[in-house]
Amino acid sequence: MKVLLLYTTHEKQTLKIMQRIKTHLVGKCDCDLLELLPGSKIDLGSYQAVLIGCSIRYGFYSKTMKKFIDANFAQLNTLKSGFFGVNVVARKPHKNTPETNLYTKKFLAKIAWQPTIKAVFAGALYYPKYNWFDRNMIRFIMWLGKGDTDVTKEVIEYTNWAKVDEFAEQFVALIDPQS
Repeated sequence: MKVLLLYTTHEKQTLKIMQRIKTHLVGKCDCDLLELLPGSKIDLGSYQAVLIGCSIRYGFYSKTMKKFIDANFAQLNTLKSGFFGVNVVARKPHKNTPETNLYTKKFLAKIAWQPTIKAVFAGALYYPKYNWFDRNMIRFIMWLGKGDTDVTKEVIEYTNWAKVDEFAEQFVALIDPQS
């Protein structure tokens, strides 16, 4: 089986999550791990399954990913498929599912594609890598949400890797029910 692992990312946390999921797929399928960039041409006809990962920035998922999904929803709906969103709001227990995470809930309601399985994972903060504006805006947003505002920390990772592994196993079961 040929599987597409497609993602967009800002600080590479979505890539890191997708790479972790890919380790669960070794020996079970042939995977292409691709970052969706503006102007990317992807032939979904080459795949029997797809997993899409997308992060938010300032409350919105990638416009590039939304355009891709809107242009390909009919074909996506014929494939075994999964979606996961990445945002730091998902660090809160009552906001870490597709049904309780407002950003993911709104995104999934706006698209015609209906992925078979869905998840939301908490992301990470990389304060020292942000430009002045982003660092201060994100710090302010985190302050409002009672999150970590220490801009001297190299990385503040909220991702629950056990939850990622559990979702990866759900995806494996979706594409290879014999597993």
